Amino acid sequence: MVVAPALIYFSLGRVLLMDVVYNRCCGLDVHKKSITACAITPKGKEIETFDTMTNDLFQLVDWIKNKRCTHVAMESTGVYWKPIYNLLELEEIQPMVVNAAHIKAVPGRKTDVKDAEWIAKLLRHGLLQHSYIPNREQRELRELVRYRRSLIEERAREISRIQKVLEGANIKLSSVATDIMGVSGRAMIEAIINGVNDPQTLSSLAKRGMKKKKDDLERALVGSVGPHQKMMLKTQLSHIDFMDQQIELLSEEVRQRMQPYEEDIELLDSIPGIGIDISNQFPSAPHLCSWAGMVPGNNESAGKKSPEKPEKVIKKYEQHLLKQHIQQPEQKTPILLPNTNVWQHELVKNAQQSRLDIPY
Repeated sequence: MVVAPALIYFSLGRVLLMDVVYNRCCGLDVHKKSITACAITPKGKEIETFDTMTNDLFQLVDWIKNKRCTHVAMESTGVYWKPIYNLLELEEIQPMVVNAAHIKAVPGRKTDVKDAEWIAKLLRHGLLQHSYIPNREQRELRELVRYRRSLIEERAREISRIQKVLEGANIKLSSVATDIMGVSGRAMIEAIINGVNDPQTLSSLAKRGMKKKKDDLERALVGSVGPHQKMMLKTQLSHIDFMDQQIELLSEEVRQRMQPYEEDIELLDSIPGIGIDISNQFPSAPHLCSWAGMVPGNNESAGKKSPEKPEKVIKKYEQHLLKQHIQQPEQKTPILLPNTNVWQHELVKNAQQSRLDIPY
């Protein structure tokens, strides 16, 4: 790496001399349909504009190689940086993805050319902080896991739509059954779709613990389901079944990709405080729910209780993983969370409570 004085800034009457960290570098202003590139070399700067089709990206990489640039910086603009990064990392070029908030230019002088030139200047003087980008295998695994999570979230929304249709028909199944898509709830909904209207017949489809609620089910299943509502329920159930299949395919792909890391995961589990046995850190399910920020606290004074929202102790993503692992134990995500049915049932029960008296 060659460090030499190059750029002079005038500030408050003083001359500040900046050092050159990278003699040959390039800044990219990436958009959906175009890429503006500014290459700075000892001979000067040169600016070119390229389209974003695959052949155009190859031309961009060749142009950067011809300028013998060693480092390339670009903003983390949506997903548009990914194809460029994938090509550059195959060459002997160091690509850098930078947070856009860290390289904001002077207001009033913003164009694609000036943005690319500004990025190149900051890179040349070592003023950019490279964001962490995992390797290609990890990026692919991350995309699979995130897409799987999106499907699980969409499946939950579809269940909410089913509940909305049932409520519109005054079928109060969700008031009796904790999970309307359980074995009993699913059988009752399918019977309703097939034209069964008798509450006694529908309640007789209850399984296991739901049999104890037969009287409540008979009252809850009295309603009026129209033809269009039956059609909507049928479509929604088909959609859920389709998503279940896709989630299982993605889960299997994730499991296969995680196999090379099984030994690493076991080693991580052996570290105190990280393993799946968290009974020492959280003696009870209420403790874990409170730590995760999934339940509100107590705010009582003079016999009056004031509403209090749950604290945002951990990130939303971590909360989602915890909820997903609790609510769908059959579709485990490769994360280090409690793995026993006792913990899962206790967490579900306690997470649904509006208040928890948790000692600290």
